[in-house]
Amino acid sequence: MMMARFIPVSSCQFCFGFRELPPSSSSLYPRRFEVSNRRFPIKCSSSEPEYGVDSSPSLSSSSSSSSSTSEVSINSSTYNWFTGLGGIGMLDTAYLTYLKLTGSDAFCPVGGGTCGDVLNSDYAVVFGVPLPVIGFAMYGLVTALSAQLGEDNLPFGISKTNGRFALFAITTTMASSSAYFLYILSTKLSGSSCLYCLVSAFLSFTLFFLTSKDVKLQKIQQVVGLQICLALIVVASLTASYSTAQPILSSTRDIELPYYSTEITTSSSPYAIALAKHLNSIGAKMYGAFWCSHCLEQKEMFGREAAKLLNYVECFPQGYKKGTKIFKACSDVGIEGFPTWMINGQVLSGEVELAELAEMSGFSLDQMSQK
Repeated sequence: MMMARFIPVSSCQFCFGFRELPPSSSSLYPRRFEVSNRRFPIKCSSSEPEYGVDSSPSLSSSSSSSSSTSEVSINSSTYNWFTGLGGIGMLDTAYLTYLKLTGSDAFCPVGGGTCGDVLNSDYAVVFGVPLPVIGFAMYGLVTALSAQLGEDNLPFGISKTNGRFALFAITTTMASSSAYFLYILSTKLSGSSCLYCLVSAFLSFTLFFLTSKDVKLQKIQQVVGLQICLALIVVASLTASYSTAQPILSSTRDIELPYYSTEITTSSSPYAIALAKHLNSIGAKMYGAFWCSHCLEQKEMFGREAAKLLNYVECFPQGYKKGTKIFKACSDVGIEGFPTWMINGQVLSGEVELAELAEMSGFSLDQMSQK
């Protein structure tokens, strides 16, 4: 007795042709068919394993493809971080470059000194090139290289591995320079402070640690000699540059400023007087420091008469010297720079135009006519 065995198949396409044969007198079956035109375009697989067929390559290939896709996704995300941090660094150093080239004063920071003290010192120039310009170029390199690594589109046929090491070398140089400048800031310019410089140093160290993580520890051990050489070259170059510069004035090292009052030279307009009265009536306050040039310029906008009507809070009424603490009324509200306005619970930093102060405080020309 013959038994048929059925093998389940999936995703198969068959094409058969049938041709009926004339019956044979000796056959037990009255009709016979012949299968012709057989066509099997796709290989079928049964639910049972086939001997001699190894399916592991396809699984391995799938796993490898998944791992590769995951790695590309992770790398792209990492390089997006590099690009973003590099862009922030470019904005920071671009502002410092503007201040350095134009001789403008930055927003006055809390803690004495200004960014101008640092930018105008001999340490802000390396071999005749302004330091912010060098920083802007380095951050630009990091941003451009990170963007190309993220898209896997490096120029000149550079491999991705070499691109990573180039990025690692750049951030190593930046971190070494930042460490040196922090040493200078804490020893040679201890009486000054520069928030923008500290932000740049933070970005440099962050980029260095992120690229170290990207290169991996095993590869870093292979280039540790390169790291040391780059750090030594940076320190030697900066030391050589500063050794040829003229000595820094002692006033920038140990700042000690007795309190003094500043004279306002401009006259007040009726609008400025009415606005000052309105600001006083709603409890708006202006926080400042006697040595802050921006605070003086803000008062000059109001003029002599109107400035006397402002509710002005001096944050260093006893003068300033190293170790002096900010006035409690200023520290209680978390003042971070001068001048700072507090109007109806809102904070405005820096010099503010009279029109903006009027808008923020709800002052109108109708109120001016009433007063």
